[in-house]
Amino acid sequence: MTQRGMLYNKMEQDQKRSAVLTAQAHFHKFVQDEQYVGDVYAISYESAIVLIHDFYRQKVGGIPSLCFLLATRVNPADEVDYKKEDSSVILLRVMDAAPTPNSAEAERIRFEAAQRMSGEKKHWDEAGAMDGTTAHLLSFAAVKCRVIGTFFLDKRAEDAQEDDIVVRFGSDISNYYPNRGLKVYKPNAEALKAIINYRDPSRSDQLSDLSVTVGEVRYASTNRSFQGVSNVTVDLMPGDLLRQKTALFGMTRTGKSNTTKIVLQSVFELRFDPKNPQRIGQIVFDPNGEYANENVQDNNSAIKNVWKSHKDGKPEDVVTYGITQHPNDPKRQLMLLNFHAADNLQIGKEIIDAGLAGSGSIYVNNFRQVMFAEPDSGDPSGKTRHSRRVLAYRALLAKAGFAVPKGLVAQTNGLFNSDLLQTMQQAGQTEPSFASAAATLSKKDPSWADLASAFTALSKFIKTSEYAAFEVRYINRPNGSGNAWADEDFKKILGMFEQPNGARLIGAMVKQHTPDRDTDYAPAIYRDLAAGKLIIIDQSSGDPGINKSSADRIMWYIFRQNQALFRDGKEPPDILVYVEEAHNLLPAGNEMDLEDVWVRTAKEGAKFRIGLVYATQEVSSIQRNILKNTANWFIGHLNNTDETKELCKFYDFEDFEPSIRRAQDRGFMRVKTLSNLFVIPVQIRRFEIKG
Repeated sequence: MTQRGMLYNKMEQDQKRSAVLTAQAHFHKFVQDEQYVGDVYAISYESAIVLIHDFYRQKVGGIPSLCFLLATRVNPADEVDYKKEDSSVILLRVMDAAPTPNSAEAERIRFEAAQRMSGEKKHWDEAGAMDGTTAHLLSFAAVKCRVIGTFFLDKRAEDAQEDDIVVRFGSDISNYYPNRGLKVYKPNAEALKAIINYRDPSRSDQLSDLSVTVGEVRYASTNRSFQGVSNVTVDLMPGDLLRQKTALFGMTRTGKSNTTKIVLQSVFELRFDPKNPQRIGQIVFDPNGEYANENVQDNNSAIKNVWKSHKDGKPEDVVTYGITQHPNDPKRQLMLLNFHAADNLQIGKEIIDAGLAGSGSIYVNNFRQVMFAEPDSGDPSGKTRHSRRVLAYRALLAKAGFAVPKGLVAQTNGLFNSDLLQTMQQAGQTEPSFASAAATLSKKDPSWADLASAFTALSKFIKTSEYAAFEVRYINRPNGSGNAWADEDFKKILGMFEQPNGARLIGAMVKQHTPDRDTDYAPAIYRDLAAGKLIIIDQSSGDPGINKSSADRIMWYIFRQNQALFRDGKEPPDILVYVEEAHNLLPAGNEMDLEDVWVRTAKEGAKFRIGLVYATQEVSSIQRNILKNTANWFIGHLNNTDETKELCKFYDFEDFEPSIRRAQDRGFMRVKTLSNLFVIPVQIRRFEIKG
């Protein structure tokens, strides 16, 4: 063999030896002799039954329900060839006790021993109560486990060196042999941390490698410190939340809001990542004001102060909005709109339409169909009709209590046909209100109150025979357009004047109006989001209907802006939307409106870089299309089987159903994120602002 060949051969042997040592090191992280608890004696693709002994169970601090166990044929003390099929570790989750072939006989012996010790101070399992051999045999028991998946070793890439090995995880097992034993170990703290914080090294869609600690592993409500898991930290990758749907479910006071704040804080701090800083725009719809205002629940530490957690934080990176001012928040932006302003007419109308959506009245539904699109500049008749509709609409707003801005004067010039006014004057002989209306509409600049009365009368007049005769003359006039004088949209607006409740219904939205500004808050919010700021919408002082209509409008604006950028081949900004008490804004579980903005966001938001985090008490209260598109889950206590059964449709939450229904501990969550391939039980840390 040539010297070059000998050198190559030595390098190859060195790599193989290095691969063996690397494999041993990897496996030793998972398996330690002192953590041995028993043996698998029955296994299938979905489950395994493990034989355990009380001595080993006590030695490792117990085996609580739902804890992780590891089954393997690997002994890290021996040389490990990671390419062999047996060179793997099967991850199990303990579900419950399992019967053994001699369970009936063992139960009989225990029963008889308990009978003998009945009334005695000595327990039936203590020394002397039965012979040693029997006591030893009775110390064996079995537990049934769910097969979660397999940890195995593989080269980092196909062309990587022999010793460039990484740990991979598969969510199943590739094979099983009923007649081959597997030793079972309870992972110690280091092994458990490696299991629950495992990240697939081949994932290329991870938007950020930054991870933050959100809590500690917690197997059960009875969380005893000597079990060795209370100090095992659980990490969250904030990048998992971007462009994804995240659900937080749990009854009131079980830690949903605290968890939401932990999540929000972790995403906010992506801007301080030294390797890959990202400014993610976040918007919170805050129905109770707990994010925008300091409160006792958070030790007077509100999420609006999250910028204080880092030395490089800036107060201008957080902007709060509300319908009313707050004494402790002087920089709060008022989320008000001038409904009378020409540029806001259609926007204000859409807010009113959303607020009236629940009405079943025909006249209201007709009014909601009216739009204020700008007419063609080359169509004088169209411009006149548009101006007439706008005048009537503004008069309706004024009647409903929307304060008229200073300087906005009613203009009637050229809007009302002289023949019409004359006909109304003549009809006034039998109905005085018609003559009064004609006089008002003849004025150059009547008051808004007089106009409201005039339009009420005009609505009635249009239904008379006198108006019908005028309409015939108008349509057949020389050089006329052949169209009726009153278009359908104008009639629909007049219909709101005639109905006693018309103006009152519109007046429910008056809290969102201000006569002192002409700009719209939705574009301002979007600009801040695009700049990577945190926006908090304090809805605590708003009417539920107003809150929903304003939230829907903001969401439509965000959705359409990002959609337009995507359609134009540009990169939309990443935006994460948080909805507290989501049942107030998101469509109900039995609704199937696929054009709802929240459903559209759930189904299409990922490609437009919009993520959604929603929190509520009931799984069934959320529309199923949103649930089906949810990737990240945080589940607290739910108290009834209707909700837990609904939850069992997703991932492996079925394993946790009894625990979710029984354990009421605050902050005890079962967590499934995009990076974690199985559910992890976690005690979420308490939110606090450090700095």
